[in-house]
Amino acid sequence: MELTWFGHAAFKLTDTSGFSVITDPYTPEGVGYAPITEMADVVVISSDDDDAHCRADLIGGTPEVINALHVAQSGGTGGEALHVTAIEAAEWDHHPEHEVPGQNGMYRFEMDGIKIAHMGDVGNPLTDAQQDFFADTDVLLALAGGYLTIELPDLMEMIHRVRPKLIIPMHFRTLTYMPRNTMWIESFLANFRDDAVDFASAHTIDVSAQDLPDRTRVMVMDYMR
Repeated sequence: MELTWFGHAAFKLTDTSGFSVITDPYTPEGVGYAPITEMADVVVISSDDDDAHCRADLIGGTPEVINALHVAQSGGTGGEALHVTAIEAAEWDHHPEHEVPGQNGMYRFEMDGIKIAHMGDVGNPLTDAQQDFFADTDVLLALAGGYLTIELPDLMEMIHRVRPKLIIPMHFRTLTYMPRNTMWIESFLANFRDDAVDFASAHTIDVSAQDLPDRTRVMVMDYMR
């Protein structure tokens, strides 16, 4: 499976057959990252009212659009071309841009035999049910910047509990995305041994089921310019 990070919470995942999924596409002007010009067969959004996570309309072609929040609210499973499971979550209670915290969905799907989980835009400590949702995860796309999303100690509680094989951080402070209180990646990495962290120095990596680590590792990617 090929995995590309556009920036923020947006990734493209392409399996060995060429089938592709884009997650949580953003409004470029809102987050500072480059426009997403690639197409996909499926676009998964964590909500329908957050311009940093829901801009499926900016993805070219005619992809199937799956709203993870709707999936979570309608029984927890959905999608036609891609089977998605989801659980409801909420933004940070004190979000500066929203008077009422927005609801969103954290979601999971499988490609090339790899179980992938995306944390959506959750901003609060996870309940037991939300933590259990991430059990048996191979690749965790993790909110790693703190402010505006889940606090790092609460994130680490889930990680220690479910022990995903590979963590790919997202939604942290970069030279492009710079909310004042959002943390640089070093704050997240301080929770791991140095020898458990890899740096791709690229915006695209290959991930295969047979090469997944036995113990939790972190892969820090660069974002697409």
